[in-house]
Amino acid sequence: MPERAPVTPAAWIGQVLLYALFALVIGVFSRWPPYQVLPEGQALIKLSFVHQGKLVSDCRPTPPEELARLQPTMRAPLQCPRERSPVTVELELDGQLVHGQTAQPAGLSRDGNSVVYHKLQVPAGEHHLSVRIKDDIRSPGFNHRREARVTLRSAQIMVIDFNAESGEITLQ
Repeated sequence: MPERAPVTPAAWIGQVLLYALFALVIGVFSRWPPYQVLPEGQALIKLSFVHQGKLVSDCRPTPPEELARLQPTMRAPLQCPRERSPVTVELELDGQLVHGQTAQPAGLSRDGNSVVYHKLQVPAGEHHLSVRIKDDIRSPGFNHRREARVTLRSAQIMVIDFNAESGEITLQ
C-alpha cells in the first residue's frame, strides 16, 4: 500500500480559504436579492377550502318488479345517487364582485370533493367583505353567507375557509 503524502500547511490554508469563500457565497445569496412577498401597502386574501356538495337527489325506493329481476345479494330497498352538487362561490369586496367560481365535484361518478382556491391582492385598509357559497343544486340561491367589515394591515394574509361541520364561513 502506497504511503500518503504529508499534509502541508499550504493545503490547510487552501482548504480554509475555499470553505470561507463557500460561506461568503451562501451569506451573500441569503440576503440578496431582497424578497418581498407583497408590495408595500398591499394585503392578500386567500379563498381556500375543500367541500363536498349535497347529493343531487334523494334516495328512492326500488320498485318491486325491479327488485325481482336482481340477484338476491343485489336487492337494495333504496337506490341512492352518488353524484354531488357542484359548489358555487362568490366573493364581493366593497360591493364589487371580484371572484365567482363553480367547482365541480371530483371523481368519475362526480361524488368527491369540490376544491376552491383563489388569491386576491388588495390595498391594505378597511374593506366590506361578502362571501356566498351554494352547495345544493336543488335549492335556489346561496345557502351559506358571511358578511364582515375587515381591516387588513400591510403584508397581512387573510384566509377565507369553510367549516363543513358547523356550516359557517370562517375568516382567519
